[in-house]
Amino acid sequence: MLLVVLLMMLWQCASWLGWVDVQTLASPAEVWAAGVRLWMSGELLPSIWVSLRRVSQGLVIGVSIGGVLGLIAGLSRIGEEIVDTPLQMMRTLPFLGLLPLLIVWLGIGEGIKVGLVAIGVVFPIYLNLSKGIRAVDYRYAELAQACGVGWRGLVRWVILPGAWPAFLVGLRFSLGVAWLSLVVTEAVNAEAGVGYLIQQGQQFLQTDVIVLGLVIYALLGLVMEALVRLIEWRTLRWRVEFTST
Repeated sequence: MLLVVLLMMLWQCASWLGWVDVQTLASPAEVWAAGVRLWMSGELLPSIWVSLRRVSQGLVIGVSIGGVLGLIAGLSRIGEEIVDTPLQMMRTLPFLGLLPLLIVWLGIGEGIKVGLVAIGVVFPIYLNLSKGIRAVDYRYAELAQACGVGWRGLVRWVILPGAWPAFLVGLRFSLGVAWLSLVVTEAVNAEAGVGYLIQQGQQFLQTDVIVLGLVIYALLGLVMEALVRLIEWRTLRWRVEFTST
């Protein structure tokens, strides 16, 4: 946090001294003023909520699909043979390159904005969950079976808790991919959202609005990252690294 404050101070000083052209890159003070102006006009908060809604919907869809596919591949060798190869082939494709095809399929409305986020989220969730399941120590499974635990109990009490840390790692990767996807899709005929504000700033050469939009994206990503860290702290207290000293 201190480093961020120092960088902001250096940025502002560089603007005051004329080292940075404010027409090319607005100063932090101008970005703040733009944020206050848009807040007072009632444009900022609705735009933030629209972007949050799109990311949240895409995350829910992508995490659900990736989670189901990860369970299939992780719990069954046959399922892995069926699911893994097609997904690995799709993963090698740059998913942002699918944007022109998705425009043809989904149009330029909300579907493509949520859909691209969901597609980007699927792969980190699938990979981390399936590998997390495979990485569970088989000795725990043997011990549970020796105690009379059935298949459902084994999955519920041994396999899924063992794979939970890997799933959370995938979720954290997914957050970055989700916001990256949203930045790209909101540049496609957006009529609301933070990306719409950035488009307006680009159209009228308002670098303060453009930088403000990028800062908002970063802050929203940090908030969602903090929520995942909170989930980690609450659910992984049994791990040494999450135990307070």
